[in-house]
Amino acid sequence: MATRETEFSSAVEDYAKAIYALQEGEEPVGITAIAHRVSVTPASASGMVRKLDELGLVTHERYRGVRLTETGTRLALQMIRHHRLLELYLAESLGVPWDRVHQEAEVLEHVLSKELEALIAAKLGNPTHDPHGDPIPDADLVLPVERTACLSTLEPGEEATVVRISDAEPEMLRYLAAREIVPGTHLRVIDKQPFGGPLFVEVAGATHALGGQLATSMRVRTS
Repeated sequence: MATRETEFSSAVEDYAKAIYALQEGEEPVGITAIAHRVSVTPASASGMVRKLDELGLVTHERYRGVRLTETGTRLALQMIRHHRLLELYLAESLGVPWDRVHQEAEVLEHVLSKELEALIAAKLGNPTHDPHGDPIPDADLVLPVERTACLSTLEPGEEATVVRISDAEPEMLRYLAAREIVPGTHLRVIDKQPFGGPLFVEVAGATHALGGQLATSMRVRTS
């Protein structure tokens, strides 16, 4: 199997992906936000941003922030495609629990060749979503836009279907899986406590309390 050939280092690819995740529309991303996202100091992030600028992956305006260029955006989407395909392959073909696939994919995404990427996609039937419900960019690196709402914004009596769950906290994923709350699960909000308190939801006749962090980490499609 061919190995992946790229002109960019793993660190550069991680920064491109991080900036993409932080961007909202045309708004530039601040250095502090980037540093927090990749768990480094602002000084380290600033140095890497200068490198990305030299590589033509971002534009950086001092005191205003950073934006990905078209080349930088395509690199970020390529990494996202690799990551999400790998998560699904690890979960479906190798039986890796959904709370562990994120960390494994973080490493493997940088070495996935184009040929192996195509084979994995074909093996999985050219999937559109990863195990956590996140959309997978297609082979042309087009990422579908989905209209969803944060679960925490729902009010008692509203019903919804879980679409996406953040994979940032493995313990949270284990908690939800134990209660059979996964993408595709239908639920109804039966109570909501104020000031960021828990939501109480009904799933298949059982009531579950979802704390503020859990509720804000879940995206749903309302009925």
